[in-house]
Amino acid sequence: MDDPVLLTGAGGRVGQAILAGIGTAYDWRLLDREPLSEDALPAGVSEEDVIVADVTDEAAIREAVAGIGAVVHLAGDPRPNAPWDSVLRNNIDGTYNVFAAAADVGVGTVAFASSNHAVGAYETDDRTPDMYRKADEFRLDGDELPRPSNLYGVSKAAGETLGRYYHDHHDLSVACVRIGNLTREHPPKEYERGQAMWLSHRDCAHLFDRCLAADYGYEIVYGISDNDRKYYSIERAREVLGYDPQDNSAEFTFGGEPKDEEMIEE
Repeated sequence: MDDPVLLTGAGGRVGQAILAGIGTAYDWRLLDREPLSEDALPAGVSEEDVIVADVTDEAAIREAVAGIGAVVHLAGDPRPNAPWDSVLRNNIDGTYNVFAAAADVGVGTVAFASSNHAVGAYETDDRTPDMYRKADEFRLDGDELPRPSNLYGVSKAAGETLGRYYHDHHDLSVACVRIGNLTREHPPKEYERGQAMWLSHRDCAHLFDRCLAADYGYEIVYGISDNDRKYYSIERAREVLGYDPQDNSAEFTFGGEPKDEEMIEE
């Protein structure tokens, strides 16, 4: 892609994983509500490429998308327990601002960071904990309706619907990535659910790279690594985006060293 890519929420955990993995692959314009330190900037990106603004600032977002070819939209309140006034303002209104500005200036692609919380209520008592284990065949594949587990998940489901609207009516290519567990560099050995939805930093960067490079219309895909334990299907991401994850939570223990299979508690 020759045109710059706008990355909102660039200073957050997902943004930093993306920049660490593919920071030299694109011409970036970074947006965050706080100034970014030099350590947060990939090679070739200077402070002049950073916009300090909030996604709720419609004028700032319209200025940020000028001359942009694609957007990776991560910004918002990431707290699962965030109250309604915050998710409405930061996650729903902010996401609307990004989609609307992108459509108005003719941006081609928006990759939207959705969340596992948009479908968290599928994890019912009669499915858990078996659904987190290798032998269980239950899978969510992106065709199911949202079932949010909290108001944060409601806001992410709303973002997916905004993406559908802007694809259908403004011809934006939109990929909604329901991100799993990117809480640490290595998966948590003691936490079955965390292992099942683990997304490595390397696979995270690669997945968003494919969102920027592939040819598609509107897609909902799951952002996890190729874990032995999984209840999200990654086949759609493989088929449509060319996603080729390299990591598997079963290969690690809590400390990040090679696993001893017998030590993993079922």
